[in-house]
Amino acid sequence: MFDSVLIANRGEIACRIARACRELGLRSVAVHSDVDAGALHVAAADAAEPIGPADPRRSYLDVEALLAAAERSGAGAVHPGYGFLAENAAFARRVEEAGLAWIGPAPETIADMGDKARARALAQENDVPVLAGSAGPVGEAEAADFLAGLGPGGAMVIKAVSGGGGRGMRVVEEAGAVAEAYARCRSEAKAAFGDDAVYVEELIPRARHIEIQVVGDGRGGV
Repeated sequence: MFDSVLIANRGEIACRIARACRELGLRSVAVHSDVDAGALHVAAADAAEPIGPADPRRSYLDVEALLAAAERSGAGAVHPGYGFLAENAAFARRVEEAGLAWIGPAPETIADMGDKARARALAQENDVPVLAGSAGPVGEAEAADFLAGLGPGGAMVIKAVSGGGGRGMRVVEEAGAVAEAYARCRSEAKAAFGDDAVYVEELIPRARHIEIQVVGDGRGGV
Protein backbone atom coordinates (compact mmCIF):
# COMPACT_ATOMS: atom_id res chain seq x y z
CA MET A 1 0.00 0.00 0.00
CA PHE A 2 1.09 3.62 -0.40
CA ASP A 3 0.46 6.88 1.44
CA SER A 4 1.88 9.36 -1.08
CA VAL A 5 0.95 9.97 -4.72
CA LEU A 6 3.00 11.75 -7.38
CA ILE A 7 0.70 13.55 -9.82
CA ALA A 8 2.34 13.34 -13.25
CA ASN A 9 0.30 16.17 -14.74
CA ARG A 10 -0.56 19.84 -14.32
CA GLY A 11 -3.50 22.25 -14.34
CA GLU A 12 -7.08 21.38 -13.48
CA ILE A 13 -6.66 17.61 -13.53
CA ALA A 14 -3.73 17.82 -11.11
CA CYS A 15 -5.82 20.00 -8.77
CA ARG A 16 -8.63 17.43 -8.83
CA ILE A 17 -6.25 14.58 -8.07
CA ALA A 18 -4.71 16.55 -5.19
CA ARG A 19 -8.19 17.11 -3.77
CA ALA A 20 -9.03 13.41 -4.09
CA CYS A 21 -5.79 12.51 -2.31
CA ARG A 22 -6.62 14.90 0.52
CA GLU A 23 -10.09 13.37 0.91
CA LEU A 24 -8.50 9.90 1.09
CA GLY A 25 -5.86 10.96 3.60
CA LEU A 26 -3.02 10.59 1.09
CA ARG A 27 -0.09 12.97 0.64
CA SER A 28 -0.03 14.52 -2.84
CA VAL A 29 3.11 15.53 -4.72
CA ALA A 30 2.86 17.91 -7.66
CA VAL A 31 5.42 18.23 -10.43
CA HIS A 32 6.15 21.43 -12.28
CA SER A 33 8.24 22.83 -15.08
CA ASP A 34 10.36 25.91 -14.40
CA VAL A 35 7.58 28.25 -15.56
CA ASP A 36 4.87 26.48 -13.53
CA ALA A 37 6.48 26.82 -10.09
CA GLY A 38 3.73 29.24 -9.04
CA ALA A 39 0.87 27.43 -10.70
CA LEU A 40 -2.35 26.54 -8.90
CA HIS A 41 -1.78 22.79 -9.05
CA VAL A 42 1.50 23.25 -7.18
CA ALA A 43 -0.23 25.18 -4.40
CA ALA A 44 -3.00 22.54 -4.25
CA ALA A 45 -0.58 19.71 -3.45
CA ASP A 46 1.18 18.90 -0.18
CA ALA A 47 4.62 18.93 -1.83
CA ALA A 48 6.11 19.72 -5.22
CA GLU A 49 9.08 18.64 -7.31
CA PRO A 50 10.69 20.47 -10.25
CA ILE A 51 11.03 18.39 -13.41
CA GLY A 52 12.62 20.64 -16.01
CA PRO A 53 12.20 23.50 -18.48
CA ALA A 54 9.05 24.93 -20.04
CA ASP A 55 9.14 22.58 -23.04
CA PRO A 56 6.74 19.72 -22.06
CA ARG A 57 8.94 17.21 -23.87
CA ARG A 58 11.67 17.99 -21.37
CA SER A 59 9.45 18.09 -18.29
CA TYR A 60 5.91 16.67 -18.23
CA LEU A 61 6.75 14.14 -20.96
CA ASP A 62 10.17 13.25 -19.55
CA VAL A 63 9.75 9.78 -18.07
CA GLU A 64 13.09 9.76 -16.27
CA ALA A 65 12.50 13.20 -14.76
CA LEU A 66 9.12 12.09 -13.43
CA LEU A 67 10.52 8.87 -11.96
CA ALA A 68 13.36 10.81 -10.35
CA ALA A 69 10.83 13.22 -8.83
CA ALA A 70 8.86 10.27 -7.44
CA GLU A 71 12.00 8.87 -5.84
CA ARG A 72 13.04 12.22 -4.34
CA SER A 73 9.59 12.81 -2.91
CA GLY A 74 9.15 9.35 -1.44
CA ALA A 75 5.93 8.81 -3.41
CA GLY A 76 4.64 5.26 -3.49
CA ALA A 77 2.32 5.72 -6.47
CA VAL A 78 1.96 7.70 -9.68
CA HIS A 79 -1.31 9.11 -11.02
CA PRO A 80 -0.98 10.28 -14.65
CA GLY A 81 -4.29 12.15 -14.90
CA TYR A 82 -5.26 12.40 -18.57
CA GLY A 83 -3.28 13.57 -21.57
CA PHE A 84 0.52 13.75 -21.44
CA LEU A 85 1.71 10.20 -20.56
CA ALA A 86 -1.62 8.83 -19.30
CA GLU A 87 -2.03 6.55 -22.33
CA ASN A 88 1.63 5.63 -22.67
CA ALA A 89 2.06 1.93 -21.92
CA ALA A 90 5.84 2.24 -21.74
CA PHE A 91 5.56 4.87 -18.98
CA ALA A 92 3.14 2.70 -17.01
CA ARG A 93 5.59 -0.21 -17.26
CA ARG A 94 8.50 1.95 -16.11
CA VAL A 95 6.49 3.11 -13.09
CA GLU A 96 5.76 -0.48 -12.09
CA GLU A 97 9.36 -1.55 -12.75
CA ALA A 98 10.45 1.20 -10.35
CA GLY A 99 8.38 -0.49 -7.64
CA LEU A 100 5.66 2.17 -7.64
CA ALA A 101 1.91 1.67 -7.86
CA TRP A 102 0.43 2.79 -11.18
CA ILE A 103 -2.99 4.39 -10.73
CA GLY A 104 -4.65 3.57 -14.02
CA PRO A 105 -5.25 0.75 -16.49
CA ALA A 106 -2.63 -1.99 -16.63
CA PRO A 107 0.15 -1.35 -19.18
CA GLU A 108 -1.15 -4.27 -21.24
CA THR A 109 -4.62 -2.73 -21.36
CA ILE A 110 -3.24 0.63 -22.43
CA ALA A 111 -1.28 -1.06 -25.21
CA ASP A 112 -4.35 -3.01 -26.38
CA MET A 113 -6.57 0.07 -26.46
CA GLY A 114 -3.88 2.23 -28.06
CA ASP A 115 -3.69 -0.08 -31.07
CA LYS A 116 -7.10 0.27 -32.71
CA ALA A 117 -6.73 -2.94 -34.72
CA ARG A 118 -5.99 -4.87 -31.53
CA ALA A 119 -8.86 -3.11 -29.78
CA ARG A 120 -11.27 -4.21 -32.54
CA ALA A 121 -10.01 -7.78 -32.30
CA LEU A 122 -10.37 -7.75 -28.50
CA ALA A 123 -13.93 -6.46 -28.80
CA GLN A 124 -14.80 -9.24 -31.23
CA GLU A 125 -13.24 -11.87 -28.97
CA ASN A 126 -15.59 -10.67 -26.24
CA ASP A 127 -18.67 -10.66 -28.47
CA VAL A 128 -18.89 -6.87 -28.67
CA PRO A 129 -20.38 -5.76 -32.02
CA VAL A 130 -18.04 -3.73 -34.22
CA LEU A 131 -18.47 -1.94 -37.53
CA ALA A 132 -17.46 -3.59 -40.77
CA GLY A 133 -13.75 -2.92 -41.17
CA SER A 134 -10.31 -4.33 -41.80
CA ALA A 135 -8.74 -6.81 -39.40
CA GLY A 136 -5.54 -4.79 -39.34
CA PRO A 137 -3.46 -2.23 -41.26
CA VAL A 138 -4.24 -1.93 -44.97
CA GLY A 139 -2.54 -0.70 -48.11
CA GLU A 140 -4.11 1.78 -50.50
CA ALA A 141 -5.42 -0.95 -52.82
CA GLU A 142 -7.02 -2.82 -49.93
CA ALA A 143 -8.69 0.40 -48.76
CA ALA A 144 -10.09 0.97 -52.25
CA ASP A 145 -11.37 -2.62 -52.41
CA PHE A 146 -13.06 -2.22 -49.02
CA LEU A 147 -14.89 0.93 -50.17
CA ALA A 148 -16.01 -0.81 -53.35
CA GLY A 149 -17.30 -3.74 -51.31
CA LEU A 150 -19.64 -1.47 -49.37
CA GLY A 151 -21.70 -0.98 -52.52
CA PRO A 152 -23.52 2.10 -53.87
CA GLY A 153 -23.79 4.92 -51.36
CA GLY A 154 -21.28 3.30 -49.03
CA ALA A 155 -18.56 5.34 -47.33
CA MET A 156 -15.60 4.53 -45.14
CA VAL A 157 -13.26 6.15 -42.67
CA ILE A 158 -9.52 5.68 -42.96
CA LYS A 159 -8.06 5.77 -39.44
CA ALA A 160 -4.63 5.69 -37.86
CA VAL A 161 -4.04 2.40 -36.05
CA SER A 162 -2.28 4.28 -33.24
CA GLY A 163 -4.54 7.32 -33.53
CA GLY A 164 -6.73 9.38 -31.27
CA GLY A 165 -8.30 12.79 -31.04
CA GLY A 166 -9.40 12.80 -34.68
CA ARG A 167 -5.88 12.95 -36.06
CA GLY A 168 -4.93 10.66 -38.93
CA MET A 169 -8.55 10.16 -39.93
CA ARG A 170 -10.42 10.87 -43.18
CA VAL A 171 -13.92 10.12 -44.50
CA VAL A 172 -13.96 8.76 -48.05
CA GLU A 173 -17.15 8.56 -50.08
CA GLU A 174 -15.81 8.17 -53.61
CA ALA A 175 -13.24 5.83 -55.16
CA GLY A 176 -11.40 8.76 -56.70
CA ALA A 177 -10.67 10.23 -53.25
CA VAL A 178 -9.03 7.15 -51.77
CA ALA A 179 -5.44 7.83 -52.84
CA GLU A 180 -5.23 11.37 -51.44
CA ALA A 181 -7.07 10.51 -48.21
CA TYR A 182 -4.91 7.45 -47.67
CA ALA A 183 -1.67 9.41 -48.15
CA ARG A 184 -2.83 12.22 -45.85
CA CYS A 185 -3.88 9.83 -43.09
CA ARG A 186 -0.54 8.05 -43.17
CA SER A 187 1.35 11.34 -43.12
CA GLU A 188 -0.67 12.73 -40.20
CA ALA A 189 -0.42 9.45 -38.29
CA LYS A 190 3.35 9.36 -38.69
CA ALA A 191 3.72 12.96 -37.52
CA ALA A 192 1.35 12.63 -34.56
CA PHE A 193 1.97 9.09 -33.35
CA GLY A 194 5.20 7.91 -34.96
CA ASP A 195 3.28 5.13 -36.71
CA ASP A 196 1.86 5.51 -40.23
CA ALA A 197 -0.22 2.31 -40.23
CA VAL A 198 -3.91 2.85 -41.05
CA TYR A 199 -7.03 0.69 -41.14
CA VAL A 200 -10.54 1.20 -42.51
CA GLU A 201 -14.06 1.07 -41.10
CA GLU A 202 -17.49 1.62 -42.56
CA LEU A 203 -18.83 5.15 -42.00
CA ILE A 204 -22.04 5.49 -40.02
CA PRO A 205 -23.53 8.91 -40.96
CA ARG A 206 -25.05 10.97 -38.14
CA ALA A 207 -23.71 8.58 -35.51
CA ARG A 208 -24.03 9.42 -31.83
CA HIS A 209 -20.80 9.23 -29.84
CA ILE A 210 -21.18 7.84 -26.34
CA GLU A 211 -18.27 7.40 -23.95
CA ILE A 212 -18.51 5.25 -20.84
CA GLN A 213 -16.11 5.50 -17.92
CA VAL A 214 -14.97 2.18 -16.48
CA VAL A 215 -13.53 2.13 -12.97
CA GLY A 216 -11.70 -0.81 -11.40
CA ASP A 217 -10.34 -1.16 -7.87
CA GLY A 218 -7.24 -3.14 -8.85
CA ARG A 219 -8.55 -6.22 -7.05
CA GLY A 220 -11.03 -7.52 -9.59
CA GLY A 221 -13.95 -5.24 -8.80
CA VAL A 222 -15.08 -3.26 -11.87
